[in-house]
Amino acid sequence: MATTPGIAANGRKAVPASAGITKEERKVIFASSLGTVFEWYDFYLYGALAPIIATQFFIGDPTTKFIFALLAFAAGFIVRPFGALVFGRLGDMIGRKYTFLITILLMGASTFIVGLLPNYASIGIAAPIILVTLRILQGLALGGEYGGAATYVAEHAPEGRRGFFTSWIQTTATLGLFLSLMVILGTRKATGEAAFLEWGWRVPFLVSVLLLAVSVWIRMSMHESPAFAKMKAEGKTSKAPLTESFLKPKNAKIVFLALVGLTMGQAVVWYTGQFYALFFLTQTLKVDGATANVLIAISLLLATPFFVFFGILSDKIGRKYIILGGCLIAALTYFPIFGAITHYANPALESALKNSPVVVVADPATCNFQFNLTGQKKFPSSCDIASAMLTAQSVNYTRQDAPAGTIAQVKIGDKEFTSFNASMDAAGLNFDADSKTREAALKKEIGSAIKAAGYPASADPEQINKPMVVALLFVLVLYVTAVYGPIAAMLVEMFPTKIRYTSMSLPYHIGNGWFGGLLPTISFALVASNGNIYYGLWYPIIIALITVVIGTLFVKETKDNDIYAAD
Repeated sequence: MATTPGIAANGRKAVPASAGITKEERKVIFASSLGTVFEWYDFYLYGALAPIIATQFFIGDPTTKFIFALLAFAAGFIVRPFGALVFGRLGDMIGRKYTFLITILLMGASTFIVGLLPNYASIGIAAPIILVTLRILQGLALGGEYGGAATYVAEHAPEGRRGFFTSWIQTTATLGLFLSLMVILGTRKATGEAAFLEWGWRVPFLVSVLLLAVSVWIRMSMHESPAFAKMKAEGKTSKAPLTESFLKPKNAKIVFLALVGLTMGQAVVWYTGQFYALFFLTQTLKVDGATANVLIAISLLLATPFFVFFGILSDKIGRKYIILGGCLIAALTYFPIFGAITHYANPALESALKNSPVVVVADPATCNFQFNLTGQKKFPSSCDIASAMLTAQSVNYTRQDAPAGTIAQVKIGDKEFTSFNASMDAAGLNFDADSKTREAALKKEIGSAIKAAGYPASADPEQINKPMVVALLFVLVLYVTAVYGPIAAMLVEMFPTKIRYTSMSLPYHIGNGWFGGLLPTISFALVASNGNIYYGLWYPIIIALITVVIGTLFVKETKDNDIYAAD
């Protein structure tokens, strides 16, 4: 029987695990990783520039504009699983190479067009409609890119080295974030702030075309993956990968286990270590943004090599227990680590939390779970106004039930403040003018009282123990590398070649796009509902522990699986 070049007669890649990386393999890793870095760069640009985009493309007051800009940003996350379905199907039918060539072209074109798109003042309502459409296309492209890159690299990897090869893909989200921030910072300095706000913000979107050209040129020179080429030569490609992946009980079960027993927990650990930690520093501990970003950046730089370390380790001892072990250790240590971050980043706040209790007296029926997708939604009940105000100022409080219909009161020491029930504006997105005035007055009164009680308005830069904060952040990112480094190889190995692209992409993007992407929103709502600044950690802890239990009981180790089997 004829064999595909690079494939032994038994269907396995004819390269010994002990051999060094060949020139072609380096090219595969570089091309796939570079393209994925580029796609993350494009994806993060929008988030970093959302306030400017809000003023350029949406109408209304500043808050309303920002709400719509963030909703457009969220749309990119929400559609990622649908991109996984669309492009996963294509990848399993026509091939890995051409499908993730399509995704990078789609992402690159959408990003470049944002840089050229006339604003609302120029073309009216068409501007935000086109912008949201482009953002959705970006999300769809990202949904197809990761599965393609991971599958393509894994199917080129020699036996026993898939963890090492695919771990390079796992570094790309971090590198893409760095690249976007550097280009934005460089453009800001080159143009000046006034020019950047007017037109310079377009430059990072436009220069992406250079990265696109390089990525496409490299990918065009690549060959189809050996596993897909072999399967296609044998006429075993899937005619209906969506049906086979999700409607056949055996495969559907594996997809479900991949989500609940792996990616769901991996996602919350990833978002806690790289995003919620930053949110906690800036929003809860009141560390200034520049300092917080530098601390996070240092921890990321120090920990990034461990993506590859854990990929290599997974080739030796297996993937499953590295991922689940990372989830378990993270869940068991989040409370003490975040408590220590408070101690070293804002000791004055730590002291106030211990020594100055605050009580909210309210009708429990008026206290809602403040799920706030954009971070700007308003909750008009007196209890919600009081609790959100205290949460935003990092004040721990306890809640005392009051009779039905009672207007909420805030007790700070011997002082009491009465909240109010707000009225909404005509759009239903914000408080009306009178309620805004009352909100500002109450915020000022409560702010003065909590300051007198010892709560600092911001972290004192002189009191921040930066080496210790970096060390703690490094540990959080180390957990990220443990759960994320081996995940691509394991997902590839869980599914047969003919439906691999489709099957692995969906649980990955549901886990990371939804369970992970909603973490800051859900955690803030938990804090506001309970009154404890650490209460939001229960969300990643519970999700991670669910993954540990399900993964331990039902997910099988995959490192020795034959990934060249079509079925």
